[in-house]
Amino acid sequence: MAHSRATGGPAPLVPRRFVLLDGRGPEDVVADARGRVLTGLEDGRIVRVDGFGDPERTRSRVIAETGGRPLGLELLPDDGLLVCDARRGLLRIGLDDGIVRVLADTVAGEPLRFCSNVVALSDGTIYFTVSSRSHPLEQWIGDLVEHTGTGRLLRLAPGEKEPEVLLEGLQFANGLAPAADESFLVVAETGERRLTRYWLAGPKQGRRETFVDDLPGQPDNLWRAPDGPIWVALPGPRVAALELLHRRGPALRHTAARVAVRAPFRPPGTAGVIAVDDEGRVLHHLERRRARFRMVTSACEADGRLVLGSIWERGIAVCDLPAPTD
Repeated sequence: MAHSRATGGPAPLVPRRFVLLDGRGPEDVVADARGRVLTGLEDGRIVRVDGFGDPERTRSRVIAETGGRPLGLELLPDDGLLVCDARRGLLRIGLDDGIVRVLADTVAGEPLRFCSNVVALSDGTIYFTVSSRSHPLEQWIGDLVEHTGTGRLLRLAPGEKEPEVLLEGLQFANGLAPAADESFLVVAETGERRLTRYWLAGPKQGRRETFVDDLPGQPDNLWRAPDGPIWVALPGPRVAALELLHRRGPALRHTAARVAVRAPFRPPGTAGVIAVDDEGRVLHHLERRRARFRMVTSACEADGRLVLGSIWERGIAVCDLPAPTD
């Protein structure tokens, strides 16, 4: 089983600017070809931010409302936007008219809930994740504590109305990104601190294997830079007590999860991202302790900068891109 391990000390993650939005929780950020950033807010609005690199030119505009809670986003070449909505399922939004269409809201007769991240490949096939079948988005911490392993990877073929389950048993399936040649997908398993590879072509087609393990934090959304690496957001650091709990029995984990979902939540003060290549090598590891911008759930490149999203904050953060590695 091929895999790489995340190693090396982090470089500083230094936000240069914060762009406040009229709403909370820009969980995923994606950039279009013109360097504009799109994100989804807690109240269901999809917002596009223009000119974020210049405080005098920054503007945000609502382009659609999903009626649910948008999480992962994926831009399409035909001016469409795919949205994983934690309450409504897999959606498609026309960026020109703001019309929201449901692509899938059930799988095998079961309502699609807690859809997390989505990618579309060049042949029109859509792949997306479901983080948990046991806990809704509002109780996400319960799934991480209970370690349910009910995450899924699904595929929606062109012209089909019902998605197909490709993988089950994932530990809080989250971000998705394709290889540059689309021969495999990288899936973030937040609950295992690892990236998993699922082969789409070649002799290993249909198989999964560890891609990068022992990450320095829990991975969330993934975003593939054009002609560049895969950016991996790390909303929280490694928690040794949680990993110890995962080795205990299911009854204890279930009890602990019931306590966790009722306890007040405060995000950790550590913000981090890494970038990996298609060989699983870690190219960059950026981190900031006692960060003002917490719980980084996404990262993308836009207009020569690194832009961060957060399910916790009321805006996005703009950072310098690290220097290219040899």
